[in-house]
This record gives sequence, C-alpha cells and structure tokens, in this order.
Amino acid sequence: QVHLVESGGGSVQAGGSLRLSCAISGRSLGHYCVAWFRQASGNEREMIASVDSDGNTSYEDSAKGRFIISEENGTDTVALRMTGLEPEDSSIYTCAAALHPLNLSTMTRECSAYQFWGQGTQVTVSS
Repeated sequence: QVHLVESGGGSVQAGGSLRLSCAISGRSLGHYCVAWFRQASGNEREMIASVDSDGNTSYEDSAKGRFIISEENGTDTVALRMTGLEPEDSSIYTCAAALHPLNLSTMTRECSAYQFWGQGTQVTVSS
C-alpha cells in the first residue's frame, strides 16, 4: 500500500510563505506522478502542481511564479514551496500519487488517475 503523509500546513498572513512536504512510503520505485491538490470549503478540488517520473512539472495558472513543486530526499518526499500567499490560497492541501504508464499509441508516458491520497494539511492565509 502506498502511504502519503502531508506536513507543513499552518496559518500565515497574506504575502507569507509555507513549505508543505509529502512523505511517500510503501511504493516501489518506478514511473509515477505526484501532485498537490487543494479544496477550499465549498469549492471543487483542483490540482495545484504536479511532477512526473521524467521530472516534468506543471502548475495551475494561479500558482505559476509563486509555487514550486520538487522532489527531495530522492523520491521519498515531494515538497510544495509556496510564496506570496493570498487568502484565496486557504485550503486543505492534499498530496496524491498516480501511475505514469507508457501510452503505446504515442510512446509517451501519461499520468493515470490519482489513486493514492494523503489525509491533507490545512493552510490558512489571513488578510
């Protein structure tokens, strides 16, 4: 069983920074994607940032230039470094993992559905 545990959430003032960490265990090394999601109260869950097994990263538009996703300690930890936080960033942040299988038609790898999830960590940004 793949196990993901988030940490680093907390309360900050607008303009502040936080570093979230996702510790991953129980998963064999290979091709995978790891992403950070957030779901504020009353809102839909959205993907904020992701990194695949090739090291490619992607970001939700509002996160570009403010958030950085990175692999640390080999692939045991995926961090989300957030700067310039705004109240709109307040949410429960959850990390998740997905397989990154080869698409036989294109011979490229694509992230599958995210099936392994952590419990989330709360981020609150006050104005």
